[in-house]
Amino acid sequence: MMHDFIFSIFPNENFVDLGLYQFGWEQCGPAQSFGPVARNHYLFHYVISGSGTLMADDSKGNTQTYHIRSGQGFLITPGQVTTYVSSKDLPWDYAWLEFDGLRVKEALEIAGLTADTPVYHARLKDLREEMMNEMLYIVHHRDASPFHLIGHLYLFLDCLTRSAAPLQTPRRSKLRDFYIKEAFSFIESNFQNDISVEDIAATCGLNRSYFGKIFRDAVGKSPQEFLLSYRMIKATELLKLTSLSVSDIGNAVGYPNALHFSRAFKNVYGVSPRTWRNQNAG
Repeated sequence: MMHDFIFSIFPNENFVDLGLYQFGWEQCGPAQSFGPVARNHYLFHYVISGSGTLMADDSKGNTQTYHIRSGQGFLITPGQVTTYVSSKDLPWDYAWLEFDGLRVKEALEIAGLTADTPVYHARLKDLREEMMNEMLYIVHHRDASPFHLIGHLYLFLDCLTRSAAPLQTPRRSKLRDFYIKEAFSFIESNFQNDISVEDIAATCGLNRSYFGKIFRDAVGKSPQEFLLSYRMIKATELLKLTSLSVSDIGNAVGYPNALHFSRAFKNVYGVSPRTWRNQNAG
């Protein structure tokens, strides 16, 4: 049986707060399955019509089964092993977005979506339809500029959280948010210097262990992982937008040793800084 399919890969990975990786839409055939597979980022499917089944590992590693119908959706979290299968009698068609970013984990938790509660139930129909329209807009405008698509990704995430958030959303810790903002500000101002996690924690007045815990809970990455990611993104900007030498760029993002910079860059992007620059020239 023939089925319709749209798939696109987002061309730009330099968005830190909210980034898009791939997206699409599919009218699946009967009993069409995908998986088992694990993703590196968050992947959200919204079921436009039909139904199907999701088999997903929970946070304890046990496989749970969820039956999902039109008007619902499901979230796959990074590293979670999942398989999903369309219905034999009424196969689903769905749109999907794969995305990630610094505050995504917190936003999804506000919406009640985690590895243990992956099924999206909308509390507000109008916002649910608006969310679906934002997803389909992205799918059908893949040639728009990256900033334009990221703008619509923000609108999608806003509709997702507001449509699914419980009536009584637990209050987030104001003090914790203050610490995270202080940490972001310190990193943005000092990433080019030889700073450590202890330095970041100290600017918040916290010990390293406690700071590391609240940072990971809020951001989904350890402070070390975030600092590395931030430096590498800044490095790609300099590689693409300037004619500075690789050595000077390494120094500008906190790596006075050019060999250490090249090794760290290759661990993240799979190629050397020089090769990355040649591949992304123009």
